Amino acid sequence: MHKLISQKAVLILLLAVFIGGYSSLSLELIVLRQLSSFVGTTTITVSIVMGSFLAFMSWGYYKGSVESVVWSSLRRQAANDFLLIALLVVLASSYILIDIYFIAFNEAGITSNIIQTALYSLLFLSYGPYLFGKITAMLSRYLHYRDPNFTGKIMAVDTIGSVLGSLLTTLIIMPFVGVNYTIVVVEVITLSAACFLTRRRNYVAILTILLAAVLFNQDKLLKDTYGIIENNAVATVGVHETDNGKSRLLVINGSMSSKISKEHNLNFSYINFINDNFIRTLPENETKDILVIGAGGFTVGIDDTRNNYIYVDVDKNLKRITEENFLKKKLSPNKKFVVQDANQFLKESRNKYDIIVLDTYSSLQYIPMELVTREYFERAKNNLKEGGILLLNAIVSPNFGDDFAMNLDNTLRSVFKNNLRSQVVRNFNAWKQGTRGNVIYVYYNRPNPGKIYTVNKNPSFYDYQM
Repeated sequence: MHKLISQKAVLILLLAVFIGGYSSLSLELIVLRQLSSFVGTTTITVSIVMGSFLAFMSWGYYKGSVESVVWSSLRRQAANDFLLIALLVVLASSYILIDIYFIAFNEAGITSNIIQTALYSLLFLSYGPYLFGKITAMLSRYLHYRDPNFTGKIMAVDTIGSVLGSLLTTLIIMPFVGVNYTIVVVEVITLSAACFLTRRRNYVAILTILLAAVLFNQDKLLKDTYGIIENNAVATVGVHETDNGKSRLLVINGSMSSKISKEHNLNFSYINFINDNFIRTLPENETKDILVIGAGGFTVGIDDTRNNYIYVDVDKNLKRITEENFLKKKLSPNKKFVVQDANQFLKESRNKYDIIVLDTYSSLQYIPMELVTREYFERAKNNLKEGGILLLNAIVSPNFGDDFAMNLDNTLRSVFKNNLRSQVVRNFNAWKQGTRGNVIYVYYNRPNPGKIYTVNKNPSFYDYQM
């Protein structure tokens, strides 16, 4: 039977295996990137997505290895499967459709990130990976008839496709064309497999799916619907006019990151708290060094043109986007932007700062797990000058209404053992659990005498008066 398989057919099938590897990894990475706006990029949510993907792909490998193969129709069957995969890529990765899914979850009362991610994975990351696995297994069996030693070549081709899907998608395509058009690129590649596998091509289905990919992911739709102006490998960024045109809102990965308004009371309360009490009160006869981890819209010290600022963030496009669309002006010369991971910057920095602002917890939906550890806070403390001040903006329960609020407080106090205060910047109900808001932790790096007042020994009068 193997003599019936021509060299041309072999190359076509190997190309289909390559595209399967490329498209599957690309889909997984795109989905993880898009979901970051809704459930974050914690190891838990990533593991759910990857686990689901691999589990259903494994099932597909198994089914493809035991199902009977009709050689005359295998290529047509694989072509139809690629059509279904292309359709599922649109449904699973288009931002506007994902938003609809999560709105529906929230309306149904399903608000847990873990449950939302698990249900999403079961609904939209099950059949596609299953088809990827099944196609690879069945085409491998077909090629095995030609040469029993083809197994290694097939595995190599599939792996090369996966590697290129991983590298090209995140390092080249996403940064230059955006996540939305990366979806279209993956669609074209996936649909091409459906085209060359069989001569009986379903052009209506191919064009319909491709048109849906383009329509759901066009820049104009995303901008008109969500104000999205940048959609790269790191961040989805949108700018909105709000407060009847009196304010501009910067939204990064689905979270309200920064707000700017000429009316002071319309700005974010915690930013006003930081600027009013720690920035605008700086001595005018000195120049201080200020570090802001989590640049956002560069609103910390927004009007300060005298002191030296370093803003750290992972999105290299953030400064350009903010200057052009949010601030609508250039940053003053005393402000420098550094593109680097927060932990890595603090680990490598040899400079010390008068003020450090940790403002990376900008979402009610999720928090970056690696930035709530004792090791992270110790690194921040080590970068603080003697007499300096560290401020942390945390979105937590102000009345310790959940374990996270209590354990974050425990973690902070294990590092900042003295001179640590917390300030709730907005009104809240002290008796109601389940609500979260901005709580500012302030650490003053000053010598502490370590005294404790007791009935037997109480020099509080002298301490207070002197």
